[in-house]
Amino acid sequence: MTKVITYGTYDLLHQGHINLLRSAKELGDYLIVGVTSDSFDRGRGKLNVRNNVLERVEAVKATGFADEVIIEDYLGQKIDDIQKYDVDIFAIGSDWLGKFDYLNEYCKVVYLPRTEGISSTMLRAENQSTYRIGIIGSGRIAHRFVPETKVVNGAEVTAVLNPDKDKAAAFGKVHRLDAFSDFDDFIKLIDVVYVASPHLTHYDYAKSSLLAGKHVLCEIPFTLSKDEALELYRLAEENNLVLMEASKTAYCPAFGHIITLIKSGIIGDVVDVKASLSKMVEPPTRELDAMQAGGAITEHAPLTIMAIVRLLGIDWIDVGFHTKKEKGVDIYTKGIINYPHATSSFTLGIGVKTEGNLVISGTKGYVYVPAPWWLTSYFEVRYEDQRKNKKYFYSYDGEGLRYEIQEFLSMIVNNRRSCYKLRRRESVAIAEIIEKYRNGENVTEI
Repeated sequence: MTKVITYGTYDLLHQGHINLLRSAKELGDYLIVGVTSDSFDRGRGKLNVRNNVLERVEAVKATGFADEVIIEDYLGQKIDDIQKYDVDIFAIGSDWLGKFDYLNEYCKVVYLPRTEGISSTMLRAENQSTYRIGIIGSGRIAHRFVPETKVVNGAEVTAVLNPDKDKAAAFGKVHRLDAFSDFDDFIKLIDVVYVASPHLTHYDYAKSSLLAGKHVLCEIPFTLSKDEALELYRLAEENNLVLMEASKTAYCPAFGHIITLIKSGIIGDVVDVKASLSKMVEPPTRELDAMQAGGAITEHAPLTIMAIVRLLGIDWIDVGFHTKKEKGVDIYTKGIINYPHATSSFTLGIGVKTEGNLVISGTKGYVYVPAPWWLTSYFEVRYEDQRKNKKYFYSYDGEGLRYEIQEFLSMIVNNRRSCYKLRRRESVAIAEIIEKYRNGENVTEI
């Protein structure tokens, strides 16, 4: 029996793919098709917002040409697969001519003619709108956001809004965008909004954008109260719009893997979660300005609390805080969130330095994510028997904002209103805990 193997992403499966699969099948008796995983595509800088790996696998199966479908998940896997499956022929499109000649050492390499006039890139351009993104705010995160959109298909930043006309113009000049100081003029010329303005303006800008019929990606802190968060999600639901909290850690590949591993029971029952995050700042700066809702809680709690509620849920028993303030701003805060069968803590600082790691303790072992855990690219699962320990490495590309942008546009394209990586009820819970601190509930000053 002659075994043939071929590989592809198969995003937006088209006639060209079908023709290639048919030709590959005709080369032998048994065809194995490797479909690239979402994480492998991300590692190669391909951030599509259409079909995930399971949808692409099903599309390949539906052609009827594949006798077996496998997932390609790492560089160099083709050599392993050829030997593992005792493959006779490696087949690939002629647009890769010469690229895979090195595989001739392991099997015969055949370059198949591609179908002219059609490709996934062309179909994507025809079938996927380019979403004109307008940024509200022109600070540090906004400057990092613009280049991140350039690696996500369908994303294009076209405008910036800042009430300060000069700041808007300066930002627009740097990034070659239309600059506005008036919201009504700005909102008419875009499709979606990225709210990256000062904390106290998030709610008003997000609400105004939703009422104008625009999808909204809102920076953290999403809102500073539970009721505001609930109202925004209600408005989004009523107007059939996507509203997403821009908690970049929640959408990065490594953190998502941590969640799935722990939910699968790899360390047993989770008993304790400790998350810390600090960044030393010097005045004068917004982070140390009480009038601008500065402080360790508003700056860092959205990420640490996100990790806790993703792991332990939102049905806590009680929440308490210990805090150190200077000039009305918390430069250090430690929070305790207790659950019926677990406990958790978060330690934050903008004037006090902490380790900045994440430790998740269970009845069988624990997960250790070194600082800075919120830029997760590496973590370890550790046990009493150290021989069972396992290390995981992931690519964390650019500023990490590309992952949240990809998820946001994917929700729009695929008409999804909720995201399992950070559910709306979890986003509301984060706002609720921040509100408790700001209202002085169970807060002890040190």
